[in-house]
Amino acid sequence: MYIGNIEVKNPLVLGPMAGVTDWAFRTICAELGAGITVTEMVSSRALVYKDKKSAALLRKNEGSICGAQIFGNDPAIMAEGAKLAMEISGCDFLDINMGCPMPKIANSGDGCGLMRTPELAGEIVKAVVKAVDVPVTVKCRLGWDKGSVNVLDFTKRMEDAGAAMIAVHGRTRSMLYTGVADWDYIRKVKEQCSVPVIANGDIVDSESAMKCQKWTKADGLMIGRSTFGNPWVFEQVKAAMEGKAIPERPPLARRVDVAVRQFELAYEDKGEHIACLEARKHFAWYLRGVAYANYYKEQISGIQKMEDIYRIAEGIRKDLK
Repeated sequence: MYIGNIEVKNPLVLGPMAGVTDWAFRTICAELGAGITVTEMVSSRALVYKDKKSAALLRKNEGSICGAQIFGNDPAIMAEGAKLAMEISGCDFLDINMGCPMPKIANSGDGCGLMRTPELAGEIVKAVVKAVDVPVTVKCRLGWDKGSVNVLDFTKRMEDAGAAMIAVHGRTRSMLYTGVADWDYIRKVKEQCSVPVIANGDIVDSESAMKCQKWTKADGLMIGRSTFGNPWVFEQVKAAMEGKAIPERPPLARRVDVAVRQFELAYEDKGEHIACLEARKHFAWYLRGVAYANYYKEQISGIQKMEDIYRIAEGIRKDLK
């Protein structure tokens, strides 16, 4: 598989998620088997207006092919934002978010809102392709709602406009993250497109990954919310795709070690205050399904400093199995 001129040997993609896929978490996922990672989405307009917080989100991680993702609905601003995103990040490709379903994004005509204006979406892809010298990719959904599923026409337009890869989440905007992802439409998109198609939605483990790949014939698989506290899902899916024995998730002590390393990377990237605030949700995710963990989840909700993280981690290693 190729994204433009980039050879992809491992087509497992960490889905871009705002507030989750920062540099630290992308680094961990790349080490555990994600072949492609994408930054959190960044506003093209914020980049053009020189917003430092937005620029900071674009740090490229090592260990995987890494894309910078931007959003917006103005072709000229998107083109300028794309150039800035590449200058800031040095990423391998530029991804356009046309799938975010959240009201404050989609209702403004950004994200999945662009699926309601496919001609404008095509103009944006053309403008961005012209502006940057890296492959341009698109992430979208099935459509706005079940009465306006237009993913087949939409993805064909994106390919014709110059998109080098298309990722499709098998839900509509109105579904958000509920219901069941429709892999049938992803299969139809794959049948009609000549560029790589990435399947996204309801891929939660090695078994569902293999079912999705077999049914959709997609070139790659994108895993999103199933990675929360479980970056080992990439290790397991990668083994399944290669026909190897599927490794078990490591014991809790090892998982805690990886969590702590993630928070140390975040500390390096963002400083102690922000890293510790964000560690609260990530650390709780790492403890999902662990028996008798409520005491430590309460401790996690009050993390203020790195020393709190180290103290809690040591307690978990000692008390929980």
